[in-house]
Amino acid sequence: MTRSVYVTGIDRGDGRQVAELGVMELLTRQVDRVGVFRPLVHDGPDRLFDLLRARYRLSQDASTVYGLDYHEASALQAERGTDELVSTLVDRFHRVARDYEVVLVLGTDFAATQLPDELALNARLANEFGASVLAVVGGRGQHAESVRAEARNAYRAYEVLGCDVLALIVNRVAPEDREEIHERLESRLPVPCWVLPDEPALAAPTVAQITHALDGDVLLGDDSGLARDALDFVFGGAMLPNFLNALTPGCLVVTPGDRADLVVGSLAAHSAGTPPIAGVLLTLGERPSPEILTLAARLAPGTPVVSVAGTSFPTAAELFGLEGKLSAATPRKAETALGLFERYVDTAALLKRVSAPSSTRVTPMMFEHKLLEQARSDRRRVVLPEGTEERVLRAADVLLRRGVCDLTLLGDVEQIRKKAADLGADLADAQLIDPQTSELRDRFAARYAQLRAHRGVTVELAYDVVADVNYFGTLMVQEGLADGMVSGSVHSTAATIRPAFEIIKTKPDASIVSSVFFMCLADKVLAYGDCAVNPDPDAEQLADIAIQSAATAERFGVEPRIAMLSYSTGTSGSGADVDKVREATELVRTRRPDLLIEGPIQYDAAVEPSVAATKLPGSKVAGQASVLIFPDLNTGNNTYKAVQRSAGATAVGPVLQGLRKPVNDLSRGALVQDIVTTVAITAIQAQTPSDD
Repeated sequence: MTRSVYVTGIDRGDGRQVAELGVMELLTRQVDRVGVFRPLVHDGPDRLFDLLRARYRLSQDASTVYGLDYHEASALQAERGTDELVSTLVDRFHRVARDYEVVLVLGTDFAATQLPDELALNARLANEFGASVLAVVGGRGQHAESVRAEARNAYRAYEVLGCDVLALIVNRVAPEDREEIHERLESRLPVPCWVLPDEPALAAPTVAQITHALDGDVLLGDDSGLARDALDFVFGGAMLPNFLNALTPGCLVVTPGDRADLVVGSLAAHSAGTPPIAGVLLTLGERPSPEILTLAARLAPGTPVVSVAGTSFPTAAELFGLEGKLSAATPRKAETALGLFERYVDTAALLKRVSAPSSTRVTPMMFEHKLLEQARSDRRRVVLPEGTEERVLRAADVLLRRGVCDLTLLGDVEQIRKKAADLGADLADAQLIDPQTSELRDRFAARYAQLRAHRGVTVELAYDVVADVNYFGTLMVQEGLADGMVSGSVHSTAATIRPAFEIIKTKPDASIVSSVFFMCLADKVLAYGDCAVNPDPDAEQLADIAIQSAATAERFGVEPRIAMLSYSTGTSGSGADVDKVREATELVRTRRPDLLIEGPIQYDAAVEPSVAATKLPGSKVAGQASVLIFPDLNTGNNTYKAVQRSAGATAVGPVLQGLRKPVNDLSRGALVQDIVTTVAITAIQAQTPSDD
């Protein structure tokens, strides 16, 4: 039977979209097919469902998501009674439930719905759907005691109406009251209660939302700038020196369009990073001259300048009435919301209470979710040497918002801050270091000279070498100032890993450094090694790669069943290449008799049960191999790329193995999500004590 979670509240304004998004994230980690059902819907676009569909790649037909709109529901209830309304909604719910392992139900929003006793209706629907209730209570603007009383009342209301209450979430409380409210409720309720503080960035409208609401005209700015959150409003009227002192980080400057001095001054402040602003909103329908706009575009490329027709007072009234919304157009808010949810909700406990069935399939999204969760469970610090690269900054923003790990970014600090401000990336919690001016440079030069003295490296030479961001980052890892390093989005593989070979070196039980790619297919994850580092390993090295790859696979939840690949299977072939694989297989069996391994074996016999039944009947690996070891780099690199492109697989890696401490290399074509995943993998690798 389908297990369903019904997220509901007791009144409007509880910000429950954070809980709905957080629960969806949990469910998609656990199962492959998650459905969504909203019993009642308002006219117009459903921003949350659009976000869920985009973020979680839902294939569900949008027409099946909704039961009735509120007007239809109100009319049906008035004409034929509540029983008929409920019956209709139950029927439409089950049309969704029969096709999905789990269904997330989005309760009514208590917003001018004209439905009597809306709480009771939600309770009844949850019971009729066979769904467990996650109740959300809003606490914005309330005293701690009032919030506690409302949460207790909410639990009792749903419990008395016969609901299976999973837990309560109290949202939007004053940050200073959060801990006290949590402690009080935890001891007084029979179900878990998690308390989330109010997060200004979630309530803040983006510049794009403001522009749309005010029917503004975008004079300057790109999509990235328009996606910035307006965390504050600063109204321009004072002379420039006093005005600049009033600017706050993330503020939207609101000024009459004829105040060119304030426009140029605020954009110059943004360019200098003191402070970064969201943009400029010009009132009165006035536009600066073309010369001023040209100067503005050069001062702060991408920063929005928007013109509206109204005067400052009515514009201010509209601005203060706007509130940010989660939607597919605000991915940064989604990351912030998930980070908030995952920080304050015991997600493991909630998932256990949901009791969602675990899928036997592992999709790419499920694998990526689990990586982030695993990294977050024991936070480490990862250094990113390419701190001025746009993709790295965007990835850092995601990682910090989600609380995946701590970060250090290397590069010119002012340049990093300026680029981050232009992108709207929040690096407030990141450590920024310029290797050229860092006080660590002397210490690192002495350490590097000591490590490379046998190569004739002097302290003077080392002083120049360690200013390189990859050497500096590697030394941070070696000296325990960071737990791992990720580079390569703009540097070559050699530039990324050469410092690691010189400084960190291999583990005592590893003869070489090698790599694996995690190949995320539609329904499973395979580990491919070595597809990135060693051109033509001998039998001894190939055995080492197999053992390392098995350990890496197991570390990331892939049960290792090793296939040593060749162009022949079993004893059917001979030759130097086959003999190398056969010898490597025997070496692994001797060193690690606990590992399941088969070789030599062809790829089809390794992964396809029907072929395995013919070529190697009775093998514990053939047909179900999860770790595939290629005989050389040429074969491995081409195979992983062929599978990636022709089978639509997601390739995660390369993940380096064999080093004492984790350093990983990115493809120069890496996407933002690739960087996020690689950093998470590096953080997980760092959770295992190194062999010093």
